[in-house]
Formats: sequence, structure tokens, C-alpha cells
Amino acid sequence: MISSTKYIAMILFLAPIQLISQEKVIVDKIVAVVGGNEILQSDIENQYLMLQAQKQNADRCEIFESFLVQKLVVNQAKIDSIEINDANVESQLDNRIKYFIDQAGSKEKLEEYYKRSIFQIREDMREPLREQMLMQKMQGEITGNVKITPTDVKNFYENLPQDSIPLVNSQVEYLQIVKYPPYSEQSIYQLKQDLLGLRKRILDGEKFSTMAYLYSEDATSARNGGEIGLMSKGELDPDYARVAFGLKMNAVSNIVETQFGYHIIQLIGKSDDRINTRHILKKPKATDKEIKMALSSLDSIVTYIKADSFTFEKAALFFSEDKNSRLSGGKIVNPVNGSTKFENEQLQQEDYYILKKLKVNEISEPFMSKDENKKDIFKVIKLISRTEPHKANLKDDYQLLQDLTIEAQKQKVLQDWVSEKQKVTYMRIDDSYKSCKFKSDGWITK
Repeated sequence: MISSTKYIAMILFLAPIQLISQEKVIVDKIVAVVGGNEILQSDIENQYLMLQAQKQNADRCEIFESFLVQKLVVNQAKIDSIEINDANVESQLDNRIKYFIDQAGSKEKLEEYYKRSIFQIREDMREPLREQMLMQKMQGEITGNVKITPTDVKNFYENLPQDSIPLVNSQVEYLQIVKYPPYSEQSIYQLKQDLLGLRKRILDGEKFSTMAYLYSEDATSARNGGEIGLMSKGELDPDYARVAFGLKMNAVSNIVETQFGYHIIQLIGKSDDRINTRHILKKPKATDKEIKMALSSLDSIVTYIKADSFTFEKAALFFSEDKNSRLSGGKIVNPVNGSTKFENEQLQQEDYYILKKLKVNEISEPFMSKDENKKDIFKVIKLISRTEPHKANLKDDYQLLQDLTIEAQKQKVLQDWVSEKQKVTYMRIDDSYKSCKFKSDGWITK
């Protein structure tokens, strides 16, 4: 049977938006009707094939029940007149298309694999995606009032069977003080001259896409000729958006500075309030002299800390140039889970190699790393804590157990809601699925 957390996750995920190669031929039929919503055999098979491709457990009855819940939730959303903003759908659609292109390697490879144009793929995905977003919004209405207390977390943990207590990988917490290289005027000047040279070659007739492929330092978009896909203003760097939205079609911008580096931009498409652009990105390179200056500055700060002139936290507040961590005394938040703990694979590679050599409360020597925009930085770090692989416990893993408790409570609320709606919603299930052992008994009326 489906565990509580897996059940919730599948309900959120199982909109039929995963595309299956057109070479997979599926004989279709309606296998269920929930309210006014149909479930097709192809929905089940597409999801089954996708899970198999990802080497996950694939059970058609579990998938089928998840679709039943999905359609029940969507049916109620329509009854309650819950709506999804078109712009939000298109924005999510852009992100999905970009993800698929990145996975395939290029737009052309994606079209070749699915034997459909990008336009057709977008059309295939739009309504299923809208339904998924509608379901998520309605589920938020159903479970939005769930609240828990520390006692709930304790009771949840103590009632977990031993073999259900999650295993936690080794984790670290650390502080950092960051310095950006003090790039000289000469290095910035040379970078701009290089970009202006590329711009001139493009204006003289060479292809922007070729120049981007050869010279852009944004590796992801360079593979696609510098193209980043349809984006709204809110999805782009503000300085990038300000210039890009002011360009005429196919025009090439002057040099634009953003938090990522320096760009030239070409507008290649528009759709309502979104644009598609190509860009060539160049990042400043620190000279040996600039590197020595940054390392020397950090080395002096470490000396003061070790002499007890001030704490690491206070030094981070006064001297760190990382706006995301300096106000919290150098403490870094993991963007994956919102906590301050990082598993090894979630660390920057450079940080990982330094941290694995440190003891708790030890401060590193200054070293070179990358920030979240892949720009060169220099930092020192202090290891605050390290845990070995272990079964979750309340002392070390409270946040994880709190999240699991909330999901379990949401699961219960959702299951109770499903049981009530089953009684008042029209449902018809194909005989081929009536032998399934469903988590909820109410799908098949006696």
C-alpha cells in the first residue's frame, strides 16, 4: 500500500504531463469517471512507463488511485469555482519546456525524440498542467489549516515503527565570511572590449547563436545558442529584464551588467508578457594580484578572530560581502530544505573538500569557491556541527520529523475529505481495476 508521504507526493505529481515518446503506442479507453472528469488508460500507462524509466516502483493500482484522488479534488475545485491565472500556467509551462530541453540537450533533440514540434508539445502539456495546478490549489484549501505542536511531533516519532524511522545522511552546519575579488579597471575594460568585439561580429553578419555557443560563459544556454526561453520580467535579473524588454525584435543590446556578470542580449521572441532572448555572458577573471589581495584580507580577519578580537559571527556581519549570510553571522540556509544543515551532495564541491578536513569549531584557511551565480569568490568557513549517518531522532533531526508530522496530518485530513466526497460524487470505475486493493474503500460502491 502507499505510505502517507508517498501518497501525498503522488497526488501532487500525477498530472499526466510527462511526455512519452510517440513510438510508445498505447491502446486507449476510459477506465474511470469521477464527477465530470475522465481517466484514460493512457494516463495510467504513461505514468507507469515514466516511473519505470526512473527506476522507481511502479504499481498500476497505486497510480490509478492517485488519479482518482486527483480527479476528485479537481472536480471539487470546479464546483467551488477555484481558478488558475493564465499567466501562472504559461510561466510554469515555460519552466517545464526549458527543463525538458535541458534534459534532451537541445530543442531540436526534444522535437526529434517526441516526433512533435515545440509548439505541439506545449499544447499537449498546457491543459494537464493547468489541472495539476488547480489540484494543488484545491488541496491547499483542504489541508491549509493543519497545525501541529511539539507534542504532536514527539508522539508521531514515538509511534513510528523502527523500520519506518528515516535514515539521515551525514550533515554539516557551517558559517562563512565571503570576499569577492577586487577586479581591476583593466580586467573589466578588457572583458567589455571582448564583448564589444563579439557584438560587432554579430552586427556584421555572424550568427548570435554561433557566437554564444563558442564564447558564452553560461554553459546551460550556450548549448542552445544562448537561448534561455520565454521568461517574464519577474523571472529575469532586473537589470537584464530592463534592457531586454526594451529591445526591438532581433536587435542586439549594448553591454548589460547583472549579478551574473556582463552580457549582450538579443530579443528573438515575444508572447504576451514574456520574451525569449539569447545572450552571451562574460565573467571577470581575477588576476594573481587580485587573488592575493582577497586572500590576504581574509587571512587578516582570521588572525583577528583567533586572537579573540571578535567572534566569527561578528566578523561575518562586519566584513562578509555575502548579503544572504552576513546578517545572520555567516550562517548559511540550505535552499533545498530551508534548514541550516547540508548533506555532502548539497555542498559546493570546493566547500565540501574543505569541510571534510575540519573539526567542529575549527576555522579554515582562506580558499576560492563559487557563489550561487557561479561567480568566483573567496571565503573562510567555520564548521559548527557534523552528524554521522543515523536514524532520525528528535534531538538532531527535529525539522525533518516536524515536516513528516505535518505531512502525516495533511494525509489524514485529505483522506477524511476523500471519504466524505466519495459519498456524494458520481463515480464509475472500469471492471479491470475493481480487483485493486485501494487505500480508500469508497471508490467501488457495493
